[in-house]
Amino acid sequence: MTEVESSGWAGEGVFTQVLVDHLQSLPEVRMVRVEDAPASRSEADYNFISNEIFVDFSDRTETTRALRFGFIPVNRTVARKAMTIADLERVLTGTPHIGAPDYSDDGMLQYLRAERVVPPYQTRGYKLVELVRIYELKS
Repeated sequence: MTEVESSGWAGEGVFTQVLVDHLQSLPEVRMVRVEDAPASRSEADYNFISNEIFVDFSDRTETTRALRFGFIPVNRTVARKAMTIADLERVLTGTPHIGAPDYSDDGMLQYLRAERVVPPYQTRGYKLVELVRIYELKS
């Protein structure tokens, strides 16, 4: 079971919750930490929600063959991460309700979602913009 640390998150953002729920279901993800980003703000005609997700991938061990002193064959056990940010991007891109990130590089995935919200009994609604960034938690 994936550990989720959400004490630094106010719980705002439907898409952020969708991402956290999906990351919890991945066996390669050991821990997920969600935090509010300082860029969040609210005005009369729009709400801007910014959240950051940090993921810690589990380790897998691999046995490799090597030569010691150039001629003695030995087996070495090496611990490697089970997934990278690029692997996570491929998994999330293949998920229908998440899709490809709007921006990605070697250390981050970024999603930007916008929707128009019209509460009942109001003539004007507001625009809800949600920015979510996913980083690898370096351990």
